Amino acid sequence: MGIRPIKPESICFQDLRMTLQELEGQFISVRLSESCETLEGRIYRVDEGKLILVGVFGTRIIPICSISSIDFGPFAYVTGDFNENVVHVVNTATNTVFDLIPVGDLPIMPAITPNGSNVYIPNFNADTISVINTKTNKILTTISLAPDGSGPNAVAFTPDSSRAYTANFRNNTVSVIDTTTNAVLTTISLGSDVEAPTGIVITPDGSRAYVSTAFGGVAVINTETNTVLPTISLGPDIEGSLAIAIAPDGSHVYTANTENNSVSVISTTTNTVLSTIDFFTSGIGPFGIAVTPDGSRVYVTNILNDTVTVIILATNISLIFIPLAPEGNGPAGIAITPDGSRAYITNVESRTVSVINTVTNTVIDSLIVGNISIGNNGIAITPITI
Repeated sequence: MGIRPIKPESICFQDLRMTLQELEGQFISVRLSESCETLEGRIYRVDEGKLILVGVFGTRIIPICSISSIDFGPFAYVTGDFNENVVHVVNTATNTVFDLIPVGDLPIMPAITPNGSNVYIPNFNADTISVINTKTNKILTTISLAPDGSGPNAVAFTPDSSRAYTANFRNNTVSVIDTTTNAVLTTISLGSDVEAPTGIVITPDGSRAYVSTAFGGVAVINTETNTVLPTISLGPDIEGSLAIAIAPDGSHVYTANTENNSVSVISTTTNTVLSTIDFFTSGIGPFGIAVTPDGSRVYVTNILNDTVTVIILATNISLIFIPLAPEGNGPAGIAITPDGSRAYITNVESRTVSVINTVTNTVIDSLIVGNISIGNNGIAITPITI
């Protein structure tokens, strides 16, 4: 978490003021020492002895030495529904929605650059990518993928944040974007072996991209040459892989196979399926998937029975299934906080976000975020960069 407690008064005008100046223009939460009140807003200005904060309460002038702690993230970005075309910004410290950002037609799954500076939102119907600055939560630019990229569905980045790769559902392509200029460098055709790209991940060394598909196997791209390598077959009866995740060390890739109630485990060394984990006993309709930062567990949303399945990766067995109902119905997207302590799940039927404590594997909160639909199920959480 980005929570920074404040030290004794002698440091009040040094460390704290310096931290606030570094965060100027950003959204933060501050807790006041005397009243224990928490205020949320964007830093307008930091003067010698006071903070000027602008939020839903209006403008507040806060003496710096009255602040006992500040929080500056991480923040979750949640896509809205067909009618809204907005992104909800959630402060995960307080689990409150503090901003709405208008984007393009039918935003899908947001992705955040590894350096935490920008959020890329694929707009499925518009064939565009909205780029949001995470400091200001303003649109920096809108990237057109047409005519070569159609139906952008997911985005992944090289580890140095220099390039973005988009999985384009409608025409079986992947667009490569220079994130400095936000220009499309090239568009890669995935060929006839796969159909309908749904998700994409990139290895920690940046050498390969893995693309899940709705009607076929997993496509593999050499990112140095942007050429397509042999497709990984998940098996003759496996299809409907609607999400993909990668282990932090890059050793394995995992696909959520919605139509077959299973998760495929792929070795990135051999590009072959090591095992298929059957979900019939614990989850129906695996839809979203995420790996904990320590690489020990996989969390999978089950859209048809309102649960989340936890897999212990050491043994590839289901640990537990976590019920989300009644507050969470239709779990789809999932993201895990950088410290691994919580998982955030978008629920497309109840239009909520469930928060799971990953230590106890219990639901600890439920946020109403407005309208989410099955087409707009994405969530991404910023890394801690300060």
